[in-house]
Amino acid sequence: MSSTQTVAESNSLDRHHVGSDAPFYVILVVIGGVYLLLIALMLIADLAYTSTNEMLAALGKPEIRSSIRLSLISCTMTAILSLFVAVPIAYLMSRHRFWGRNFIDAVLDIPIVLPPLVVGLSLLIMFMYAPMRLREAVVYQVPAVILAQFMVACAFAVRTMRATFDQIDSRREQVALTLGCSRAQAFGMVVLPEARRGMITAGTLAWARSLGEFGPLLIFAGATRNKTEVLSTTVFLELSIGNLEAAVAVSLIMVAAAVVVLIVARLWGTRGLSV
Repeated sequence: MSSTQTVAESNSLDRHHVGSDAPFYVILVVIGGVYLLLIALMLIADLAYTSTNEMLAALGKPEIRSSIRLSLISCTMTAILSLFVAVPIAYLMSRHRFWGRNFIDAVLDIPIVLPPLVVGLSLLIMFMYAPMRLREAVVYQVPAVILAQFMVACAFAVRTMRATFDQIDSRREQVALTLGCSRAQAFGMVVLPEARRGMITAGTLAWARSLGEFGPLLIFAGATRNKTEVLSTTVFLELSIGNLEAAVAVSLIMVAAAVVVLIVARLWGTRGLSV
């Protein structure tokens, strides 16, 4: 059989498969398209409901400006703390095998699978056993905001960094060790530079997750205006007093911040990272 006949038969089979698989792909596109349409319609509805004047009026309220400021500070601190904790944990889990590793891996996922309200309640109960001065300095104060955000966001950062270290070839690290580097030197000079994109992804993911946190904040930090109020609790407070326009305006601010974070993650983070 000539190569021309083989190519012709292959093309014929490809056309046959494409034709027979068309309904399958149509179903996939329809299912995915419906979900994408729902997301688009939600955003369009928010934009249609509010106006530029309402957005400016919301931004002009002192309590909302205070919540924006606290959100930016707390989310940034949470992202930094999450990376500080996630990098060493993820490195140990990725590079070393030890007794109890699977159990620790499951424990690290608890903040992800627990209902957010349970996380906040558990933090509140934990601090009931803390010394009075520590409890008064943390509970229903700004540190409670950061801690509540950190408990959930760090778990996502750990997952991201674990996937990052799993994708990094360990042979370069082993070469550095054979050349006389200590484990810490090899980690700092070889592993961390290669994990840079993953760290950006983990940091932005932790930041975005902190921004959207609500349940633990409401229970553990409260929603006191001009004190522990962040953007997510601002939406709740504005809805509770019937100010739907301000709630939607604040929601759009959160959407815009999330879009910026996603752009940063896509441009400078690790593409296609599986968490």
